[in-house]
Amino acid sequence: MSINSDLFAALLVREFPAQALLRLRSELRSQPCVVMEGEPPLQQVASLNVRASSLGITRCMTKVEVDTFPAVVVLHRSSDEENSTRMALLECAGCFSPRIEDCSEDGVFLCVIDIAGTEKLFGQPQTLAKRLLARLKALSIAGCIAISRNRYAAIMLAKGTPARHIKVIPRGKEAAELAPLPLSVLELSEEEAETFSLWGIRSLGLLAALPEKELIARMGQSGKRLRQLARGEMPHLFQPTEPVFSLQERMELESPVELLDALMFVANIMLKQLILRATARILALASVTIKLTLEHATTHFSTVRSALPTTDRQIWISLLHLELEAHPPQAAILAVALEAEPGSTSKVQLGLFSPQLPEHSRLDVTLARIRALVGNGNVGCPAVRDTNQIDGFVVKPFCIPTTQAAEIIPNSPCPAMRMLRPAETIFVTLESRRPKLFIFRGSRYEVENAYGPWLTSGEWWSPNLWGYEQWDLIARTVGGNVLCCCLVRDRMQNDWRMVAFYD
Repeated sequence: MSINSDLFAALLVREFPAQALLRLRSELRSQPCVVMEGEPPLQQVASLNVRASSLGITRCMTKVEVDTFPAVVVLHRSSDEENSTRMALLECAGCFSPRIEDCSEDGVFLCVIDIAGTEKLFGQPQTLAKRLLARLKALSIAGCIAISRNRYAAIMLAKGTPARHIKVIPRGKEAAELAPLPLSVLELSEEEAETFSLWGIRSLGLLAALPEKELIARMGQSGKRLRQLARGEMPHLFQPTEPVFSLQERMELESPVELLDALMFVANIMLKQLILRATARILALASVTIKLTLEHATTHFSTVRSALPTTDRQIWISLLHLELEAHPPQAAILAVALEAEPGSTSKVQLGLFSPQLPEHSRLDVTLARIRALVGNGNVGCPAVRDTNQIDGFVVKPFCIPTTQAAEIIPNSPCPAMRMLRPAETIFVTLESRRPKLFIFRGSRYEVENAYGPWLTSGEWWSPNLWGYEQWDLIARTVGGNVLCCCLVRDRMQNDWRMVAFYD
């Protein structure tokens, strides 16, 4: 098999609106289901599953006709869920080749994959098709695959192949393989279909056997094009599309949901799909954003992050559950959408005798529980701001570094400074503009040594103007107790405060 020769795989998913809705509703797959579209009372069946078709239900049936069949589940068509499923299928196909052409029609998903030269990566075409079908099964989608060196031949053979089946056309056998297929696999106009019906032409083999000149004389150039299609000889300029990799899932609920446990059941199914799609690209989930569409046209957003990107579904369920418990939606939920940010799955290799780090999954859940108690902005790592203001720091989200920094061990002991939060107001007696004595927590201290003052100020351009006069003192009580402390005078309000102790 030549590496440079053309080779195409056509992936076809029938009843796409029904499969897009049932993909996230596993409890309904064993029941007859129909998808309705249109406004009442003019609703019609747009798609249905195999069990509904076995009952005798067909497309374009009205809601009244469907109600005559027992135990039929009626779903409403969702363009959002179809778009997210279409993106998931294009991503799945993109794992086997970067050249993909989307040929989807209303109610049918169809894409053509250029798999020429992929033998060294995925093996023979039959092996590639089996792996692609396994990916579709993981996405809860039933499709069929046809492989040919002619793009149109692959599409027509896929239209005549049952679901979950694979057909491969050998080199030079296109006409023979396409011959038994009915003319319905071609996109015929009503006039062309009527003409072939009058001639008794009902298969591609009969159409391919017609003489070319006589067919052109009666039908023009369209007759030549149809004959080339039937023989698998129609050339085509491949026009690949570049699907955007976006980890999104959306599900519209059949009835409003108010219980958090019911919402978590839906989120669990959607997370499973997101993790499958991320794992196919050797990625993990770094953050998950849940968007809830509520009654009265309102929305609710929540975002959770893990210390390290992970594909552990239970971790994400726990984080979402704790986040929604702390910030519950204020109305009944009509639709759920999940969007994940992908992250690298790289890990840090520790030394043979290095201590084992704590599991980041426990850290994530612990931090989420603490945030639920004290608030989102009060949990994390302190970071110093670019200012000299007292308590000039912010709390940043905690994250585990990818590399371990070497610990700096001081050669000599360093004094520790213990901040008082909030700072305590005290009374200070001055002598020559320097602190002489002060009363703190009921005790009288006489200053032995005073270092300062250090003047600081900032934010003069805003209403939050501040200015401090700082003193470091060594003071002693009458009983001999020594106190090393830091006093600050607020020059804006002219009051003294005890802000820190030195150990």
